[in-house]
Amino acid sequence: MEKERGALRLVALDAAAARSGLRVGMALAEARALLPQLLTLEAHPAADADLLRSCAEACEMFTPLVALRGPDGLVLDVTGCVHLFGGEEAMLQRARRRMAAFGLTACAALAGTPDAAWAFARYRRNRVAAPGEDETLARDLPLQALDADSETTLALSRAGFRSLADLAERPSRLLAARFGSGLVERLYRVLGWEDIRLTPLRPLPDIVAEKHFPEPLGHVESLLGVLERLARDVAGPLERRGTGGRAFEASFFRSDGAVRRITMETGAPLRDPATIVRLVKLRIEALADPLDPGFGFDALRLGVLRSEAFAPRQKELDGRDAQADQDRALAALIDRLVARFGRENVRRFIARDTHDPVLAGGTISSLSTHPGASWPEPETGQPPARPLTLFTHPQPIEVLAEVPDSPPLRFRWRRMLHEVTRAEGPERIAPEWWREASPAPATRDYYRIEDQAGHRFWIFREGLYEDRNTQPRWFLHGLFP
Repeated sequence: MEKERGALRLVALDAAAARSGLRVGMALAEARALLPQLLTLEAHPAADADLLRSCAEACEMFTPLVALRGPDGLVLDVTGCVHLFGGEEAMLQRARRRMAAFGLTACAALAGTPDAAWAFARYRRNRVAAPGEDETLARDLPLQALDADSETTLALSRAGFRSLADLAERPSRLLAARFGSGLVERLYRVLGWEDIRLTPLRPLPDIVAEKHFPEPLGHVESLLGVLERLARDVAGPLERRGTGGRAFEASFFRSDGAVRRITMETGAPLRDPATIVRLVKLRIEALADPLDPGFGFDALRLGVLRSEAFAPRQKELDGRDAQADQDRALAALIDRLVARFGRENVRRFIARDTHDPVLAGGTISSLSTHPGASWPEPETGQPPARPLTLFTHPQPIEVLAEVPDSPPLRFRWRRMLHEVTRAEGPERIAPEWWREASPAPATRDYYRIEDQAGHRFWIFREGLYEDRNTQPRWFLHGLFP
């Protein structure tokens, strides 16, 4: 039950309550008057949505094309998949048993269009429509099968329509003029005259290979053996396309409806079956929540989520390619580390197109395809203009200079006094006003300096003396090697 229009109303019923004459939308007080021993629970729409999504994931063992329909329905496009389950009737019954594992009683049907199947599931339960039979079965359905709003259904009833056959015999332009074009579109879809494409719950993989087991399989080693055969199945299409996989997903469908998915990315295009299985095994071993087979797995699927061109390398005359071997070894190392520690824990350096030293460099995931900017080329014979590494937070220093805008003569850092013998600068870095939030940081003047001991530092003055609104301060930002 939930509160609606100022009163508690029933939003769902079990079979016993329905047989007692209760209906959805009835006020709780009226329902208790009819059935004093009625037991009610508060509705939880979010939990219902989570359950429906879990049911959708469980049904992906039948087809990757699974879409949500309303708050309590699923639509599956099983074109080309029925033969894997022994025919349409067997597939329908197996889908209902899979929903029973969630404690649900499913009403299912199979038809030529999604809207026809949806209508048959509600009004011709567990019916399999033969090819070309959609219109014959749909004509006898009531007006509610169009799934229109209550006002439209009431208007149709008052106009004298009782079934879809009555609507089918009327000119479509008259129906559209009176009830809108949406009603005509729904009518045509239920009758099987028009079809629509489903928007699946999850994006479809580039290539899919799967195996369904006659009896649930519970041993992980046996599953890995099946997975290797599936990896060979996807390697063939990848090779024919001249591509390799950059992201793979192994889906384990358990007999109780639970689905475990293991996703892995690679540093380079990959299509070697043994390597794919080895990465999956590493991911399984690194799982915080172990792969529990329960009563066994009904099906196993391997999908290529993303692929890229796989360019073969020309070998040397002796048959070796040192650079290719080195690249493969590095890519294999990255793949193993990612499988063990996670995508975001294995990183690489990247340059950014900015003059701000704080933002000029950073790290991203080693598997990211972000190209980044090019690193600046050092001048030949010249010392580096900036340190390779900077302090995470610039460290304040005390500075003595001849005049305010001149380089420092000496500075104190960490209680040690450093006498400056050489200084270069300033390199003025203004704030990037087009990126910075208000207020923008102060202007900085950077100096490269060297003390009497030969140590070299990169320091800056934050703020300008001519700006009376700020008090300039000095900081040490990095050390030169």
